[in-house]
Amino acid sequence: MTLAPPAASLALDVGTALVTNVERVVRGKPWAVRMAVATVLAGGHLLIEDAPGHGKTLLAKALARSIDGVFRRVQGTPDLLPTDLTGVNVFRPASGTWEFRPGPLFANVVVIDELNRATPRTQSALLEAMEERQITVDGTTYRLPEVFVVVATQNPMDHVGTFPLVEGQRDRFSVVLELGHPGSEAERGLLLGDGGAANLDSLAPVVDQAAVAAAQRAVRSVHLAPAVADYVVALGAATRRHAAVALGQSPRASLSLVQLAKAWASLAGRSFVTPDDIRTLAPHALAHRLLLNGGGDFRTAAALIGRVLGELPVPPG
Repeated sequence: MTLAPPAASLALDVGTALVTNVERVVRGKPWAVRMAVATVLAGGHLLIEDAPGHGKTLLAKALARSIDGVFRRVQGTPDLLPTDLTGVNVFRPASGTWEFRPGPLFANVVVIDELNRATPRTQSALLEAMEERQITVDGTTYRLPEVFVVVATQNPMDHVGTFPLVEGQRDRFSVVLELGHPGSEAERGLLLGDGGAANLDSLAPVVDQAAVAAAQRAVRSVHLAPAVADYVVALGAATRRHAAVALGQSPRASLSLVQLAKAWASLAGRSFVTPDDIRTLAPHALAHRLLLNGGGDFRTAAALIGRVLGELPVPPG
């Protein structure tokens, strides 16, 4: 069973073009690139966390440049205000009226570097935008573009000048990625000029906004069998009742996981989600949403999810 033309195959075509283009500069990290593209196709948002110098911003910029649309970049700092993201009303003395000046959130791709250097108050300004594709300023609501992706980077929490992301903020991200080190061959290539930031300026868009929006709609039509839906429900129930979990998988997390799995299936050329898609993606889509209580022998939420998945019966498919 394969994707049926013409609408469904568009997701595969758009996704393949994005993966190929981003990999021209982000070398040695095919898994991260594919996961980032799947997040875009799912209509979600991406958080990249790792130590400085591992290519977080490079991946974010490459993804943004590959999508032909309005691009804005914001640097997270402790003095960043909510209105620096949403925009602000400005009084015009000549006319005696107020005029709204849109902030950088009124873009198709918004890259926020070092989000956890911004205060929780400023982080909260993103909640409405990321969930509802709109922002509200002084009681007036403004719609954001149909294609709207936040790609944020985060430094490890033990670095100086960082603030923990509020739980509601982390829950708005579809996926959290850790890039890690590239392989030796890829790192050698970077030293010799193969990929990397030096090649970013020559990276051109490969899809337009209409194609991205159509691909996102096509992803939503990917089939989810009742048995696979039951598998996701069972996973959520297992995390909620686990003795080591203080806050388990929410219904919003389940919906986000399914949408990501549909995008992953599209990238594989399939029109249906398999249990393996769920097993592959669950640690990356759910771990940042769980809160452990310190019980058990689990060092990370991803390890706990892996254990839970190993204990659940896998449906056929």
